[in-house]
Amino acid sequence: MAGNSYFQFKQFTVSQQNAAMKVGTDGVLLGAWSNVNDARKLLDIGTGTGLIALMVAQRCEASIIAVDIDEKACWDARSNVQNSPWPDRIEVVHSSFPEWLTDIDQSFDCVVSNPPFFNGDVLPKSVPRGMARHHSALPFEKLIKGVAQCLTPKGHFDVILPVDSERQFRNIAASYRFFPERITRVKPKPSKPVSRVLIEFRFEAITAAEEILTIETETHHEYQSEFIELVKSYYLTL
Repeated sequence: MAGNSYFQFKQFTVSQQNAAMKVGTDGVLLGAWSNVNDARKLLDIGTGTGLIALMVAQRCEASIIAVDIDEKACWDARSNVQNSPWPDRIEVVHSSFPEWLTDIDQSFDCVVSNPPFFNGDVLPKSVPRGMARHHSALPFEKLIKGVAQCLTPKGHFDVILPVDSERQFRNIAASYRFFPERITRVKPKPSKPVSRVLIEFRFEAITAAEEILTIETETHHEYQSEFIELVKSYYLTL
C-alpha cells in the first residue's frame, strides 16, 4: 500500500509523492472508525497526505481543518483536497499543532489524530519520516493538552495507537479529564496478538464499550468480514 505514488479510493485519490508518511492501514482504520456523523467542526492533527481528513469528509458535512508540521506533506494534502469532491470543506494548514493552537480561537466537536509513536532512543534514518513518527515531534502530553483546549465539552477525541502506548496515553489523558467511551483493539490476524488500539475519548467518565477487530484471515491478504464492513465504502476492490 505504502509503495505507490498514489492510492485510489472509491471517491478520492491520495497522491503521496512528497509526504514522508504514506497511506497506511493505521490511517485507514482511524478514518473509517471515527464516529463523525454529527460533526460540524473537525480537526485532523498530523494529517500527512490528508487521508483521514478526506475519509471523514466523505461521511459527514463538517468543516475540517487539517494540520501538519511537514511542509512537503502539506503539498500533497492540499493537492489531494483540491482534487477531491470536498475542496471547500477542508483547509490544510502547515504548522506544528502547538504553534497553530496559539493563533486560533476555535473549538471543535471532533478531533482525530494518528499521532507520532516511535519511542525508541534512536531516530529513524529518514529525518522527515522520523519527524512524522517520532514521539518527540509531538509528545503525547502536548497533543492531549492541546486537544483539551480546543475540544467542545460534548466533543470527542479519536486516536489510533500501538498497543504498548495505550497505558501511557490513557494515563496522560485522564489527567486532562479525558476518558475512553469506545475502544477497538486491532489484530492483524486471528493468530496474532493485538497490535493497535482505537480509542474515542470524551470529557465524561463512563464504562467504555470494548471490541476486537481482526483485519485478515489466516490466508494472506484475505480480509475478515468485520474489516470489509468498516472500509467497504472506501476500498475499490470491496
